[in-house]
Parts: sequence; C-alpha cells; structure tokens
Amino acid sequence: MEVTPVGFGRIAAQYAKQALMQHIRRAEKQLIFTEFKDRIGDIISGTVRRFDRSDVIVDLGKYEALLPNRERVPTEEYQLGERVRCYVKAVEQGPHGPEIILSRSDPRFVIKLFQLEVSEITDNTIEIKGIAREPGFRTKLAVWTRDDKVDPVGACVGLRGQRVKNIVRELNNEKVDIIRWDPNIRNFITNALAPAKLKAFQIDEGNRRVRITVSQDQLSLAIGKRGQNARLTSKLTGWQVDIDAEVVVLRGFEEKLAEAVQALAIIPGITREQADLLVHHGLTRLEDLLQADEADFAEVPELAEHAGAIMEAARAEVARRTLKVGDSPSPA
Repeated sequence: MEVTPVGFGRIAAQYAKQALMQHIRRAEKQLIFTEFKDRIGDIISGTVRRFDRSDVIVDLGKYEALLPNRERVPTEEYQLGERVRCYVKAVEQGPHGPEIILSRSDPRFVIKLFQLEVSEITDNTIEIKGIAREPGFRTKLAVWTRDDKVDPVGACVGLRGQRVKNIVRELNNEKVDIIRWDPNIRNFITNALAPAKLKAFQIDEGNRRVRITVSQDQLSLAIGKRGQNARLTSKLTGWQVDIDAEVVVLRGFEEKLAEAVQALAIIPGITREQADLLVHHGLTRLEDLLQADEADFAEVPELAEHAGAIMEAARAEVARRTLKVGDSPSPA
C-alpha cells in the first residue's frame, strides 16, 4: 500500500535512503566479524584489488581484506589481479567497522604452510618446537618427534625435497632451514649453525648466553650474511649466541730470530755473540753451517778468523746428536 506522508519530499527520501544503506553496511560488516572471527589462523586465497598507499586491499569474494604494509614481505611486489595466499592474523574493529587483517610476513604463516603440507605435523607425530624468521630472506624451523622410527627433518623435507620445495615456492624462494630440536642446548645450537664446524662452547646458564669459538675459515659460515645465521639461531633457541674466531698467535720475526740465535748458541764452541752474527748473515740452522765454507765467513770480519772453529763445532755437534739418537757403542 503506497503511503505519501506529508512533507516527505526529495531531501527526506534521500536521508531515508542513506540511513537504510548505513544499516545495511553495518549489518554486512557485522557479518564479516561473525564469519571470520573463527578463521583467525587460517590461510585464505584472494586477489589483489587495489592499493591504499603501501597497504594492499585483497578481494576475498564477498568481502575485502587488508594486507598492511607492516605485514608485507619486503622483497615481494604485488600486481593488480594477482592471486595471493595470506594468513588471517586478526579481525579488528577499525574506524569504519570490522577489518580482516592479513599477513605474509608472520612466522605463523610458515608454520601453517608446513601443517598443510606435512601430514605428520597435522597428526602430531612431528611437533614444531620453534621458528625464527626474517621475511623474504631466511627461516629456521625446529622440529621434534617422540617416535624414534620417524625422522622429523626428513619428513618435512619430503621425497626428493618436494614438500619443502612447495613451501619455498609459496614464499618466493625464501630459504628454509629445517633443524632437529634437542633438549641439550649444545646439540641444539650445533644443529642450528650447521654446516659450520664449532670448536668450543662456553655456556652461561644464568644469563642464557652461549659463547662459541670457531676457526677463522668457519667464522663467516657460522655468522652468516650480515650476521643473519647467528641472529636467527638466537631467536630460535632463546639464548644469546656470541660467535668468536679462534685466536691464532703468530710468532713475530724478532721472536724467530731470537730462537734461531738460541739454537746455535747452545752448540759447544759457538758463543752467543757468534751465533747472533751467524743468524743475521743468513746462517740460521746447523745444516747451514755444515754446507758453508770459509768464503761464506769472509764477508764478516768478526767471524772470518773463527770460521774453522765454528765449522768444526758444527760437525762435532752433528756427530754428537747422531751418537745420541743411535745405539750406544758397545764396551770394548
């Protein structure tokens, strides 16, 4: 039945339309909240619809969701119409009603991908003990199982690496390290820093700090590019990990000269002053004295007159050492 109230003109009709549309939109947004509040933690697929500054608006079909700049992966660029999979991080009450907040940088996104790909994780045969992630670059995942017959790392990698390849492809070639979890912190950190070879551990239980010593050639491998490997290991284990190179003490030139002088000075018949002169003129070893002749001593006035005695002392020292190493002469 048509009714035309008194004074119900164009402006009043417009106000009525706006009020009605406002109630409809409010009902739709409440429907979004009701439907998605139980889907937090799921992975959903949508299409990139438009950009709002650095935020991405994703079309989920009936609704739109927001992929904020803070939840984007720094190395990823999105195109209009591109299909993306995201993690439902939250449903928040924004200034314009409920908003579905998506994420691709959250570590739980990687955990969910593994749960979808690895059936052993879904049925609790394998347990994810920890994760550390730098989105777009590298992720470390610690896995463990109570079943001795199951290899947790091998199950996550899959036959010919197929399972982890599918996940890496979804993450746009982000590196994923799957590590065997161990209750012993020494073993756990060793697994996390593999294939780097660790030499020594200093464990501070009170401060949850570990100082590790590695050889010089293993330092860059253990620390990783820009310290990434060590940083992710600290996040994964919950311990502060400090990595130092092994200090190799190199003997100086002066120290080597002093040792050579001492080695010649202990030979009977050669004084310390003569040994010092011999070493500084290139005759640093007993073998050098045996191969020398008087012409080699002629350039050094202090040694020239003693050349014969020095060479005789060298030959006597060799004979004495030979006798000492060999069998003692039998008594007559």
